[in-house]
Amino acid sequence: MQSFAQGETFVAITVTEKFESRKSTKGDNPSAELVYTVRGTDDDLAARNAAETTSPATYDGQPRQSTSVEPVGDELWEAVVRYGKAQGGSLPEPGESIFSFDTGGGTQHITQSKDTVSSHAPSGSSPPDFGGAIGVTADGVEGVDITVPVFQFSETHYFTNDQVTPSYKGTLFTLTGKVNSGAFKGFQAGEVLFLGASGARRGTDPDDDWEITFRFAASPNASGISVGDISGISKKGWEYLWVRYADQEDTGSHAIVKRPVAAYVERVYDEGSFAGLGI
Repeated sequence: MQSFAQGETFVAITVTEKFESRKSTKGDNPSAELVYTVRGTDDDLAARNAAETTSPATYDGQPRQSTSVEPVGDELWEAVVRYGKAQGGSLPEPGESIFSFDTGGGTQHITQSKDTVSSHAPSGSSPPDFGGAIGVTADGVEGVDITVPVFQFSETHYFTNDQVTPSYKGTLFTLTGKVNSGAFKGFQAGEVLFLGASGARRGTDPDDDWEITFRFAASPNASGISVGDISGISKKGWEYLWVRYADQEDTGSHAIVKRPVAAYVERVYDEGSFAGLGI
């Protein structure tokens, strides 16, 4: 029996293990459940605390993982205490990490090809030479959407509660949507875009730690880019390259065509120091 003081009223809370308790599984992922009836309070937190205090810290060699309560009547609760281990061993500790990645790529709209493989026209005439422009019309250059290399990856890290301060959360916020100003995890400056982080505290006790997942996308820096007769272009991974076209006469076909006359590299993301992420 557990006794708890609530205000000035002394309330006795009783915790009794139910008959259908002690469901257990043995194998690669062992687990167990102890089920209790909690009486004498309408406070869910008090009921949960009473069940957790009554239940053993370990059962069959497995640590207690969670305690949940569900109301079943007036001042009556069912509490389930679960035991088990994370796959492969114990739960990750602060300082440990989990990694995942995806090379599915991204989509980019381009108006210029790398090379015109072939061009064709009726017999006796020559096709206009557009200098690699794609989808040229009388009014402009339509272009095409292509898949470009984008390496998306995420990392889950575990931090102590003392590390996840309001200032640190603010740093995660301000770095979201920025590219790396310096080398980061094997990538050159300008290649990694921070997509943001999501986190949750693993418990409610003052010493419980945090699980935070960081999401990134990487696009390679490039140099030696050519656009029509324009060459020697360099751009960082998340800078944007666009092309200006103008009407010119194609002497071979005696037609007015649109040709690239200028290329521009634009910075569309701010840079930031990813050292502030603490990973």
